[in-house]
Amino acid sequence: MALVSLAAGLFTVLTSVPASAAVACNVTYTAQSWNNGFTASIDVKNTGDPWTSWTLRFTFPNSSQRVSNGWSANWTQSGQTVTATNAAWNGNLGTGQTTNIGFQGTHSGTNPDPTSFSVNGVTCNGGQNPTNQAPTATLTSPTAGQTFTAPATVNLAATAADSDGSVTRVEFYNGTTLLGSDTTAPYTYSWTNVPAGSYSLTARAYDNGSPALTGNSSPVGITVSGTQASTIVASASTLLVPEGSSASYTIRLSRQPSSSVTVTTAKASGGDADLTISAGATRTFTTSNWNTPQTVTIAAAEDSDTTAGSATFTSTASGWTSASVEATEADNDTPSGTNEYIQRFTTLYNKIKDPANGYFSPEGIPYHSVETFMVEAPDHGHETTSEAFSYYLWLEAVYGQVTGTWTRFNEAWATMEKYIIPAQRDQPTNSSYNPSSPATYAGEWNDISSYPSQLDKNVSVGVDPIGNELSQAYGTKDIYGMHWLLDVDNTYGFGRCGDGTTRPAYINTYQRGPEESVFETIPQPSCDTFAFGGRNGYLDLFTGDASYAKQWKYTNAPDADARAVQVAYWANIWATAQGKQSQITTTLDKAAKMGDYLRYAMYDKYFKQPGCASTSCAAGTGKNSSNYLLSWYYAWGGAYDTSAGWAWRIGSSHNHSGYQNPLAAYALANVAALKPKGATAVQDWSTSFTRQLEFYRWLQSSEGGIAGGATNSWDGHYAARPSGTPTFYGLAYDWQPVYHDPPSNQWFGFQVWTMERIAALYNSTGNAQAKALLDKWVPWAMANTTVSGTTYQLPSTLRWTGQPDTWNASSPGANNNLHVTVVDHTTDVGVAGSYAKVLMYYAARANNTAARDMAKAILDGVWANSDTKGVSVPETKADYNRIDDPIYVPSGWTGRMPNGDTINSSSTFISIRSFYRNDPAWPQVSAYLNGTGPAPTFNYHRFWAQVDVAVALAEYGRLFP
Repeated sequence: MALVSLAAGLFTVLTSVPASAAVACNVTYTAQSWNNGFTASIDVKNTGDPWTSWTLRFTFPNSSQRVSNGWSANWTQSGQTVTATNAAWNGNLGTGQTTNIGFQGTHSGTNPDPTSFSVNGVTCNGGQNPTNQAPTATLTSPTAGQTFTAPATVNLAATAADSDGSVTRVEFYNGTTLLGSDTTAPYTYSWTNVPAGSYSLTARAYDNGSPALTGNSSPVGITVSGTQASTIVASASTLLVPEGSSASYTIRLSRQPSSSVTVTTAKASGGDADLTISAGATRTFTTSNWNTPQTVTIAAAEDSDTTAGSATFTSTASGWTSASVEATEADNDTPSGTNEYIQRFTTLYNKIKDPANGYFSPEGIPYHSVETFMVEAPDHGHETTSEAFSYYLWLEAVYGQVTGTWTRFNEAWATMEKYIIPAQRDQPTNSSYNPSSPATYAGEWNDISSYPSQLDKNVSVGVDPIGNELSQAYGTKDIYGMHWLLDVDNTYGFGRCGDGTTRPAYINTYQRGPEESVFETIPQPSCDTFAFGGRNGYLDLFTGDASYAKQWKYTNAPDADARAVQVAYWANIWATAQGKQSQITTTLDKAAKMGDYLRYAMYDKYFKQPGCASTSCAAGTGKNSSNYLLSWYYAWGGAYDTSAGWAWRIGSSHNHSGYQNPLAAYALANVAALKPKGATAVQDWSTSFTRQLEFYRWLQSSEGGIAGGATNSWDGHYAARPSGTPTFYGLAYDWQPVYHDPPSNQWFGFQVWTMERIAALYNSTGNAQAKALLDKWVPWAMANTTVSGTTYQLPSTLRWTGQPDTWNASSPGANNNLHVTVVDHTTDVGVAGSYAKVLMYYAARANNTAARDMAKAILDGVWANSDTKGVSVPETKADYNRIDDPIYVPSGWTGRMPNGDTINSSSTFISIRSFYRNDPAWPQVSAYLNGTGPAPTFNYHRFWAQVDVAVALAEYGRLFP
């Protein structure tokens, strides 16, 4: 990196700049290199008089360095000289203002940074001393051109220095991927189990400035070869094969052989006789095609039994290490022929589980999406959510239903428990929690600028009535629930409790009221030790306090935990039918335990009684602060210092229809294998089951759609409800509970997610209330759905008017004044999968052929959009015009992200996520932001969406064999 700063002078001035203007500038250039390519991010800061336009020039040191395309400026290159002029929107730069621009380039050989920059003809830095010089870094090990043998251990080492300060840490990178970091000299990192390939390594030093400056080493290219590792490589370790059909995987060699190699694949003795090799038993690799994958196809014979067997297939060659794949038959339970939808499930399951498709991290954690540039609820595709983990359980439960093998279901829960349910060391001070004083009040506010929100100890807080009950039942005060958001690759760099390197890392985003969209969030670590952010880490952005202590805090998304219980309900039914329930009893016990703690979602945020309309309203005692609904979240936290002696817990006052799960409530109240240990848990869930069904009935519009929800804390701070607001057991109707940007109930996906649970309840139990809801909802949804051949259009955006009648349990109103209209339509594959389940569960129990046929048509339409990774449709992301939106940071507050990005009142979504500028999708997004390209279109592969479709396919095959 080159830094040029603080210049003042009257040199040659362009005609677009007044002759009287003093031009001064500060330019920061940061490049990321790989092989023969690189990207560069450039901050241009005006340190002189205001500019109405600007021209930046610099010269590449290497004649091979070329600009391919750029963003946020107009780029040209003549010889080695590069010129960038302002875009229409960033030409006006006042004194002290900065704009970020960048480009993608190519090079051969070295890729040194430019050393001199000029703006409007004036050399930046001008020979004067800068206020802060960037540090330098040199990668001393390995050396350029060094070779290793896979699987390799590459020991990296670097020196670093800062002429006007100190070096705080050095990070080591492979291309743009952070490998690790070290905070003390000598700076080292051991990179282990490196596979064969070519790599470009760099070291990046951070100084102690505020904001911190960085310096990159020159890249060092190394090669890891498989010369000594003669291995046959299979594309998968497991394969699901539909009965009466086949499935394939590929094999290749790990290195170039000296002569042709014949690989023979054979089935190990003792495997299921129905599984055989139908193609590819012998494959020959030459010195030229050794790295080209060749296919092995396994077939499963059609038979009359209902047993799904397995067999191991091993590929061998003389002098080469073998590769084995375990194939499992997906029995279709249809002796007369194959079941097309079970076959489709197996195909999609194999795609999801294929490591090459990128749905899972090296730790086995499901990513939110395969693609990294993803801004919706998570703000990065390689984050993950508790939602994704609950879908992972669902995928493996259906696998157990199809194959009779339940080890993967148990393994999925174990992975969830290891990575997204905080361990005791992650919530270390719960022993100090006092249920009689669960938390200190801080109001929520509609306007982000009202944050930080002041703590107010004068507002009464109720008593937590289940804290002692839970600790008595499980012998611990630790919470057994999922935190909602996980930075799987440690992209932000928080690490665990500020260590900067441990992955995955618990993080959070939303914390500032209903108007805070994902484009306005400030990511922060769940364990805030003040290692990053500002003086108090990130805490003083959200709450106002006299002083701050290092602390941990987690937020649970109740719909995800409830979905995990729902999946356990199905797993119990299916495994019991197979005579294998004993294989999953331990996991079922954990699901019951999760359901016990999920009761925190039934309580008002500060344990106040329903009907609260001012901060002075009555605090709860016992269970009278419970709404018996699933609220938007529950949260818990405490001191990082184990000697500090405090911890807290809160519920949420906001209840969304899309979060309710009466099937999970039914299971926890009625199914012996899933009844929690808490003394009052079964009764609580029994009450909740009835209350949730009433909630749906109260919110059902005259057309059939389910409206938003209700709150016990109007405007988030127990404000007076507007006159005439209808109520439900004291809760005030809210058509868009919790979030308003966008409105939380305008998405049709919430309709199908929540009605799928109603339909599954009806299908499984015949519940009359569930049927009544579906009898009205299904015709409305179907009337707004079109299917023609393999094309389909589903409702997307909903518009709500009016409001429900105040709830009367003995005589519910007709809600003649509550209406919903469909604004537009979508082909979203995830929504389609969940929608198809609603229709098929209803159809199978009610014998409704129209709903069954529409479910089939939707699934056929989704399947027509199959690709190599799963199913997908093009999505035009017009909302990405907000990528450069400002984020609110209080005036005077300054801090930094772990990568050095500055956080202050001038920050934007992208400025504190500069890593996005190195994403493969960035040029398309950047062109849209600059007005030089259309709204970007991507084919996304969200994990939950793929699983929703896979489950729907398998369930259609089960329900309609």
